[in-house]
Amino acid sequence: MSFFTDDEAESLKKHLTRRSILTGAGQGALAIGGIMAMPLSAYAARRGAASSADGAAEITVDQAHQAPIPIVIPDFGAGMGTRISEVISADLSSTGLFQVMPGQVPAGAQPDFSALKASGARAAVAGSTTGTDSVRVEMRLWDVLAGQQLQGTAYTASESNWRRVAHIIADVIYQRLLGEQGYFDTRIAYVARTGPRRHQETRLAIMDQDGANSHILTSGQWLTLEPRFSPISQQIAFLSYFQNRPRVYIYDLNSGQQTILGTFNGISFAPRFSPDGSGVIMSVTTQNGGADIYRVDTATQSRIRLTNSGGVIDTSPCFSPDGQQIVFNSDRAGSPQLYIMSATGGNVRRISYGKGHYGSPVWSPRGDIIAFTRLNHGGFSLGIMNPDGTGERILTEGFTVESPSFAPNGRAITFCRQTASSSGGVGFTSTVAVIDVAGFNEHVIPTSTGASDPAWSPFRH
Repeated sequence: MSFFTDDEAESLKKHLTRRSILTGAGQGALAIGGIMAMPLSAYAARRGAASSADGAAEITVDQAHQAPIPIVIPDFGAGMGTRISEVISADLSSTGLFQVMPGQVPAGAQPDFSALKASGARAAVAGSTTGTDSVRVEMRLWDVLAGQQLQGTAYTASESNWRRVAHIIADVIYQRLLGEQGYFDTRIAYVARTGPRRHQETRLAIMDQDGANSHILTSGQWLTLEPRFSPISQQIAFLSYFQNRPRVYIYDLNSGQQTILGTFNGISFAPRFSPDGSGVIMSVTTQNGGADIYRVDTATQSRIRLTNSGGVIDTSPCFSPDGQQIVFNSDRAGSPQLYIMSATGGNVRRISYGKGHYGSPVWSPRGDIIAFTRLNHGGFSLGIMNPDGTGERILTEGFTVESPSFAPNGRAITFCRQTASSSGGVGFTSTVAVIDVAGFNEHVIPTSTGASDPAWSPFRH
C-alpha cells in the first residue's frame, strides 16, 4: 500500500502513451489506439459449414487443452524479423494451447501443404519484415488441412513498436484458430518489491503481459499495494500508505499524476473499478473496527455506502461484468467467506461453504466464474467457482497464492506466488505467475525484482 509522485513522469509518458501503427496492404488493418482487422464472419461461416472433405474443423479452447494445435512459425527475416517470430512463438506457447514447430513457409507464395501435413502441422504462418525506422511486417496464416489462407495482413510501425506488432499478430492467430479474442497485446500492473522481506520497498509498476517493457511508476517512499486497471481509461487505482495513512489513489498513465480518491475518516483500501469506469468500489474502516463497502464516483467524488457492517469487515468487492452485482468477502458469519449482493447493496447471499477462509474474489470478464483464494490448515490455494457457489475447483496451491486477476478474455488468471523463508528471511521469493482457468500450464512471468499484486489490463484499443 504506497504512493508518491515520481520525477520520471515525463519520460514514462513517452513510453506509455499509445503510438499510432498504420497498416499497409493486406486483408486486415490495424491502428494502435484503434485496432482494425479483417472481419471474422467469412471465416467463421466457413468453419461452421466445413466438411470433413476439406479437412477443416472447428478447434475450441477445450479441444486445444487436450491436444495443442501444431503450428509452424518460421523466421520472419534476419534481425528484427527473428525477434518478432520469437515473441509470436513465445506468446502462443505460453498458453499451452499451441505446439510451435520449426519449419520453412514461403512468405510470398502458397506453402507446400502436403509437406506440412506430413510434418503433423495443423496451421502455418508465413511472414517477412522490411525497413528500418519504419518497419513493414507481412503475415499470412494458413489452415494446413483445408489448404486455405485464413488471414493476410501487413503492419507498418516505428522500429520501437516491433514487440507490440508481434503481440498483435499472435492475437490474430489465437482468434483465427480458436474463435476467441487473444490477450497478448495487454499489460499487467504490479507491485515491484526490493530489499529484505521484512523491510521491502514497494513501487507501483507496469509491464507487458510477458514481462517485457517494465516501468516503475512510483518512488517507493511509501508502501504500495492493490493496483487495479480502469476498463476504459489509462488509469490505475491503488492503495498507498502515503504519509503512513492507507488510502486509495488514482494514477494516470498519460500524465503521471496521482490523486486521492475520496476523503474518509477511516482507512480506504481494496479498490476496484466499475465495468463502465465511472466509479470505484472500495472498503473503508469504521470506528467500531469494521469495514464497509463504498462506491465513489471518479468524476464528482460523490460516494454511496453499500454495506453497513456493524463491526464486521466487508472487503475485496468486485463488480460482475454487467455491473449488476458485486461479489465481496465478509466475516459476518464468523469467518471470512464470499458473498454476492446487488450493485446497490441489497439482496446479500453467501456463496462459499467449503473448509477454510475465503478471500480476494474477482469476477471473470466472461461472467461465468469467480476466482478466489482460500486459506485452510495454514496453506493457501487459488480456485474458481460458479457465481452461485457451485462447481468449486482448486487450480493451484502453495505457501502463499493470492491476488488473482483475469486476462481480459477470461481464459487465464495471473496471481502472486510467494515462498516461505528461514528465520532470517533467506529463501523468500515473490513472483507473478499465470495459470489457465482449466488449472494447467502454470508459469512465472519474468521480472527484474520481486513482484506481487498483479492486475491484468483490459484489451487495448
